[in-house]
Amino acid sequence: MGIKSSNTGAIANATGITWDRWSTTLKDAKASEMTHKQIADLAFSHMPDSLQNPGWWAQSVAVAFEQEIGRRLPGQAQDGTFQGSVSTTTNDDLDAALAKWIACVENLESFNGQRLDAPARTSGSERWRYWRASFNDETKTQVDIGLKGDKSSVAINVTKAKTPDQLSDWKSFWRQMLAEFKK
Repeated sequence: MGIKSSNTGAIANATGITWDRWSTTLKDAKASEMTHKQIADLAFSHMPDSLQNPGWWAQSVAVAFEQEIGRRLPGQAQDGTFQGSVSTTTNDDLDAALAKWIACVENLESFNGQRLDAPARTSGSERWRYWRASFNDETKTQVDIGLKGDKSSVAINVTKAKTPDQLSDWKSFWRQMLAEFKK
């Protein structure tokens, strides 16, 4: 038995289709025997014409259904690994926020008990700044710093965690780092 995805309310609000109706439609089509792509394609075919970004919502429906039937746990990616994020907002502009982030982490010898596989990388665009790192436990982290009005949002995304507990440990570590960052 699976679990009900926590985003079914958002799916219903965006699509105008209740989760019970989505679930029935997918079950009637034998979606439990389909691949993720086939489920997403089926969901896409039922998206309202007026919906913005129907492909993204179709992916959300597919993931929620896979969670419901027990094929996938919350936070679990299609490859079986887990991903999640933590975030905050700062009054700094993009460049100042990135510089502040680098200052916060540059002298760390270990991160959540792990070492960097290679030096962290930074990049940016007009509206975004990024810090990317890979660790010896095979997890990856990307810090996305984006404009949010006259402030910057800082989102730390963890991918490739092997278990929900490993993901939880990383999220806890990054929350502590964000608390340091905010000082």
